[in-house]
Amino acid sequence: MEIVYLLEQVVNGLVLGGYYLLLALGLSLIFSVGGIVNLAHGAFYALGAYVSLEVIKQLGFGPSIFITPLLVGLLGILFERYLLRHFYKADPILSLLVTFGLAMVAEQFIRMVWGAAPLASNMPVEFKGQLLLGEFMFSKYRLFILGVVAVLLSGIWLLLNKTSFGRVVRAGVQNPDMVAVLGIRLQPYMTAIVMLGVATAALGGVLFGPIAIVHPAMGTEIMTVAFVVVVIGGLGSFWGVVLAALLVGVVRGVTIHFQPAAGEASMYVLMFLVLMFRPRGLLGERIERFE
Repeated sequence: MEIVYLLEQVVNGLVLGGYYLLLALGLSLIFSVGGIVNLAHGAFYALGAYVSLEVIKQLGFGPSIFITPLLVGLLGILFERYLLRHFYKADPILSLLVTFGLAMVAEQFIRMVWGAAPLASNMPVEFKGQLLLGEFMFSKYRLFILGVVAVLLSGIWLLLNKTSFGRVVRAGVQNPDMVAVLGIRLQPYMTAIVMLGVATAALGGVLFGPIAIVHPAMGTEIMTVAFVVVVIGGLGSFWGVVLAALLVGVVRGVTIHFQPAAGEASMYVLMFLVLMFRPRGLLGERIERFE
């Protein structure tokens, strides 16, 4: 029975890792292409959760999975066009300060529109309850989340690796000067990447609203974990972020099984151990001044 419960915690950890992945992957993509650490990324996650509440009231949960990321993603286009693009070649500290300020503004905007009190997002009736597989018992909704994350991850990988769009993006990350010489403008691609990253964060807010507390500061709270995942995986590494997110989720799930009070600290210990032996992260690019 102990082994069964432990395996259930591993599955729950994978779900938690999928949750982190939705935030960290967009954060990593924006950094890889634009070189900007977006401290406002969590704000779009929170907006996704709140906008989904309104969409669910009108159309139900199913449509909100598609409509909410699209609506928030459109905000991402404005965010890139009127804010981020002014800081691609500026001192990185300026973009940090500006996106941090935007995150604070977004949080206060949420308080003004929806209030400071936490709100509940109802779980779809068809996903309530447990799924029994022999001795194993899993939440139907958590398995649904895991499936959605897997489909999304596959779609993003195909986009970046099997399309002309992805080839230009990867070339722009590795050698932007060469891409410019070829007469290709990276600006539209950067806009698309920001929209994709923002929409992915919003989808995280939609999916985890029913099993988390929807409140104005939720975006600020999740950003710390997202940065830990990106650092462990390695800046600019797609599969590094995927591996790190799942690893952090499983480590937290297993740690909670043995020592509930240490669940939060486990990811910081994991980050410390990884950086001790691989300063660039699990699959990050080599950093000459460190290695």
